Amino acid sequence: MGNPAPTIDEGRVVVICTYDHSSFAGFTRACQRVIKGVSPVTNSVQYREHCEPGSFSMEKVTSLASEKGVVLFSKSSCCMCYAVKILFQELGVTPMVHEIDQDPEGWEMEKALKRLGCNGPVPAIFIGGKLVGSTNEVMSLHLSGGLLPMLKPYQTLC
Repeated sequence: MGNPAPTIDEGRVVVICTYDHSSFAGFTRACQRVIKGVSPVTNSVQYREHCEPGSFSMEKVTSLASEKGVVLFSKSSCCMCYAVKILFQELGVTPMVHEIDQDPEGWEMEKALKRLGCNGPVPAIFIGGKLVGSTNEVMSLHLSGGLLPMLKPYQTLC
């Protein structure tokens, strides 16, 4: 008689680890190995590894958002992003612009921006490291007179 197959709880998380992602040193992905079952052939435990990319992209987004006084996450083909860029230009502010459609991790950054509370992924505007919002919030602030005081410390023109 052979050894009985070990009893394994399928779906149980058995390993949680982190590792550096080669594109962005210092950012990590959270990984977990989930038990799939036991191989009937080798009698060994089979795992399904699942990596959650959001952990390092959230860190990246928050780090980039505080890089400069005014930060804009954008897509190069987005007309609303263009409108916000022009508004800032007319107000004498030069934001740090991150075109997420040109970033290899852009889709993960989009998810991170949504988790931070952005209605749509772009445009996402941060002033002083704090999320202001998207086009609607920025335009509403501008029309109500609240945007200019927020931008005052970052204006290059008088």
